[in-house]
Amino acid sequence: MAELRLNNVKKRYEAVEVLHGVDLHVPDGSFTVFVGPSGCGKSTLLRLICGLETVTAGELVIDGHVVNDVPPAKRGIAMVFQSYALYPHMTVAQNMGYALKLAGEPKATIAERVAKAAAILKLTDYLERKPRQLSGGQRQRVAIGRAIVREPSIFLFDEPLSNLDAALRVEMRIELARLKERLGTTTIYVTHDQTEAMTLADQIVVMNAGRIEQVGSPIELYENPVNRFVATFIGSPRMNIMPAGPLRDRLGGPDAAEVGVRPEHTRLVEPEKGDVAGEIMLVERLGSDTYAYIALPEREDLFLVRLAGSETVKPHTRTGITFDRERLHFFDAEGRSLVAKAARPQLAAVQ
Repeated sequence: MAELRLNNVKKRYEAVEVLHGVDLHVPDGSFTVFVGPSGCGKSTLLRLICGLETVTAGELVIDGHVVNDVPPAKRGIAMVFQSYALYPHMTVAQNMGYALKLAGEPKATIAERVAKAAAILKLTDYLERKPRQLSGGQRQRVAIGRAIVREPSIFLFDEPLSNLDAALRVEMRIELARLKERLGTTTIYVTHDQTEAMTLADQIVVMNAGRIEQVGSPIELYENPVNRFVATFIGSPRMNIMPAGPLRDRLGGPDAAEVGVRPEHTRLVEPEKGDVAGEIMLVERLGSDTYAYIALPEREDLFLVRLAGSETVKPHTRTGITFDRERLHFFDAEGRSLVAKAARPQLAAVQ
């Protein structure tokens, strides 16, 4: 295991700077997830850590040692790619042990480590198969096994589940969660899927346009986002955002430009009793949950309310919406969070 620190790390491609001074601490043994929209710099940052890209400025520090100029093979890092990158002519066992073979490890050591990793990943019965004989999930396990046998200080995962269908993604999330508990190795995981981030991470790093917006545990980011971007990126379905002006007298709170409330922190009431009122345009029934999409006056996007699956609501009917006052989020004109101290005294205001 290892601790990783990034000190003012920048990356530039000719005239374009894609990372603008990243500072980050990845604790020893933690499972840290980078999330953000496409093009935000999360995969570039991962490639800098593993040594596939060079740092333009700043320091990469592993266990107190600056590794900017250390070759990838000597950083004690193993990376699992999105594409699996398996050799089609090799068996599962040969794929998993190939890096050790290149390093000149004895055959007995290779066989022992491969067998151990295969047992962890439930691949023992597939060791003599070729990649073409495996499912997508099994191929991804082989790619993970190839990383495990190297016994690295840090695991890096670059969107490893993006090529899998929905059912396999859920299955592999469970496998990764078990692997996390069993190995305890420092892990950095890149994804655009916030469900993966929320279910796997000890620490989430939210990135946007080459900068870190916020770092914290999943519940910290969900409960206390520092700005509008994090508030709308973390949480599924996403937070509703409304102009604060028409609501200020009714809701109270700080002098904000916008008010945010999550769909699960709202409920439907009689139109005259709501904080706002509008027309139900669409109802989605998903079993345990029902989503109501509501058109509000002078608002282009639909307001989303999350309801219990048993609730009966009909499209094209008028309804009121009331908000949980203790769960409101307030943002200034620049999108920075203004925490309502009176409503949520346990949270400090974001400066």
